[in-house]
Amino acid sequence: MHSELHEVRSSAAGPEIGQPHYGGTLRFLGPGGVDHLDTASAYYATSGQILRALTRQLFSYPASQDLSDPQKSFTPAPDIATEIPTQANGGISLDRLTYTIHLRNGVCWDTTPPREVTAQDFIRGLKRLGNPVAGAGARHYFTSTIVGMKEHCDAYDKAFEGRKPTAADLAWFQNSVDIVGLRAPDDKTLIIKLKQPANDFLNVLAMGFASAAPQEYDKHLPDSEEFRRDMPSNGPYRLAKYGARGGEMRLERNPAWLQETDPIRHQYVDAIEIRTATETVEAMLAKIDSGEIDLAWSFTAVSWAKPAEGLDAFPRSYPGFALNPYLVFNLQSPNQNGAIKNLKVRQAIAYAIDRIAISRILEVLEGVPNFPLHSAIPPGSVGHRKFNPYPTPNGRGDPVKARQLLEEAGYADGLTLIAAVRQASLHLDIMKSVASDLEKCGIKLSFLTCDQATYYGSLLSDPANAKAGKWDIAEPGWTPDWWGNNGRAIVQPLFQTNCSAGTTNYGCYSNPRVDQLIEHALQEDDPEKAEASWHEVDVQVMKDLPIVPILAFAAMTSRYHSRRVRNAIHVPQIEFFDITNLWLDPLDDPRRMYDGIRQPTQPLS
Repeated sequence: MHSELHEVRSSAAGPEIGQPHYGGTLRFLGPGGVDHLDTASAYYATSGQILRALTRQLFSYPASQDLSDPQKSFTPAPDIATEIPTQANGGISLDRLTYTIHLRNGVCWDTTPPREVTAQDFIRGLKRLGNPVAGAGARHYFTSTIVGMKEHCDAYDKAFEGRKPTAADLAWFQNSVDIVGLRAPDDKTLIIKLKQPANDFLNVLAMGFASAAPQEYDKHLPDSEEFRRDMPSNGPYRLAKYGARGGEMRLERNPAWLQETDPIRHQYVDAIEIRTATETVEAMLAKIDSGEIDLAWSFTAVSWAKPAEGLDAFPRSYPGFALNPYLVFNLQSPNQNGAIKNLKVRQAIAYAIDRIAISRILEVLEGVPNFPLHSAIPPGSVGHRKFNPYPTPNGRGDPVKARQLLEEAGYADGLTLIAAVRQASLHLDIMKSVASDLEKCGIKLSFLTCDQATYYGSLLSDPANAKAGKWDIAEPGWTPDWWGNNGRAIVQPLFQTNCSAGTTNYGCYSNPRVDQLIEHALQEDDPEKAEASWHEVDVQVMKDLPIVPILAFAAMTSRYHSRRVRNAIHVPQIEFFDITNLWLDPLDDPRRMYDGIRQPTQPLS
């Protein structure tokens, strides 16, 4: 999942004390919108926060106080499914290739009248992942696992190659083409057939991509503005207001949702308001302190220092490390005579980077663990082993070696590349550091800046932009979609061939050998042999160099919030508070007046 670097501050309040309070409006403010709201394409933590409240899956991760134990916090629990399928209860066949999943009664869409969620809604959701307008960045999780899914996605791409489909075109294709491995014998039973046993299949089904999709989704182009304004919900909240490009959103209670049908979420607050603004980080943090807003939006302020005594904040925790930040190369770019396609140019950049300087930029994050990374798979994920194929003196870069490689590539006079950068101070500072390193070896960067929603939602994830040369190099981040048994959770989304709309293989890297190694690792039953296969993928990727890893960055959980926020526990997938579990304490609102004097917030500790 797209991950983010964060501003850090000590916590203003802790978890709940006492019983939950119902009511109030939870308020967000921040600098950018969402990348996507359609479950077929949403893959950014910011979108995940909203979709937690609007959508439901067969299996989900319960909110957790502490994510440091992957086996505990990243084990999916039944959501709309009635139980976890096992061989003992008949949910998994003896050969582990067939899953039979039963759905709860009483789970409804907020249609008029309310309509129950069916197994066919889940099939529709999976069929939509291959759409050529706004498809799934992690489609390979499904195409490599479910029988007929790859053929479906390939046919979807081919059916609309070279033309722009209408919503009716897409609906016709999805409703007329079946996927062999998906069957709904009745409204409350879903049968899924796998290509080979997959002991992480429940993790795959717990992804937002596997959400149920109502028939109303077919009325609009995937993730269009019209789609976003007309989204039925089966979660505890519904989207009552949507401003252009997500500039302002309001979620209100969904009257069709019943607590007894949802073991994961709650409906404590009356409404959730999200506004975008270009105010400084300091101004937004001051508004959190004052109680004007409750949480930062689009960037997340990290609460990492120990809170003051008596506030009872949950301890900081992180399950592993993210690949964050890293440089990704646009291997489709025609710019500078296709310079980025030249391996020696990419090697020159790899040798030029001063990782220590970038790590020092992140010292503003006050104690958040990070360190130089030289492999595509970071620590904490299956397949990580220490190796460094592009060593430099003390990790500070080697401009002499870099310039030599640039000359060998035929660019002795240097070249200029387009760097895609988010309009956020940390990301600008990081890319400025990269630009300084590259200038020493003869490469100049021209910055293309955009907000975070545009950066992920349309610029990087649209291969048309890559092929048009709109960018050459970018600086995203990536957090694995789950921890524990997560060999595929880095390499499949980032490195398996995928140059379709919605891709997270931003530069359209493709190596048949890597694709084969990934398939081999997925088919390996022995955990030790599988780990070795995932590491082999890492080694080959680093030889090809579609990316330059920069830092391993702690996957963080604690976030800064207003004093009145309670039950601040996290959604494991997005490492952010579960907005369906938050409640507001009206007695601990700093805007309240006591004896005519506004009470100050707790001093930083």
